[in-house]
Amino acid sequence: MNEKNHEQQAGLEMNKGELIERVANECGLTKHATGRVITSVFNAISEALAANDKVKLVGFGTFSVAQRTAREVRVPRTGELMQIPTKKAIRFKAGSVIMDTIRSAH
Repeated sequence: MNEKNHEQQAGLEMNKGELIERVANECGLTKHATGRVITSVFNAISEALAANDKVKLVGFGTFSVAQRTAREVRVPRTGELMQIPTKKAIRFKAGSVIMDTIRSAH
């Protein structure tokens, strides 16, 4: 068994194509139409985050942008100090429905 099949069987990963197929089957839509909808959803979320807006999907979770402050770190191999610049990071806080689903799966 190759690594990708193992990951799918073990539940470790779902790619965009697999998500599209699953949603298409569940909703009775074509894969093409479903792919366009999912791409549109991802684009809308990305554009909102780029504008520093929060995206709240009740029950699923909240996406937001956080500012990471600049900091100084030491490179373990050389001991040299290095400056890490300020940067933006995407945060996701899971909602109650998704957390309940995850908890009940085990």
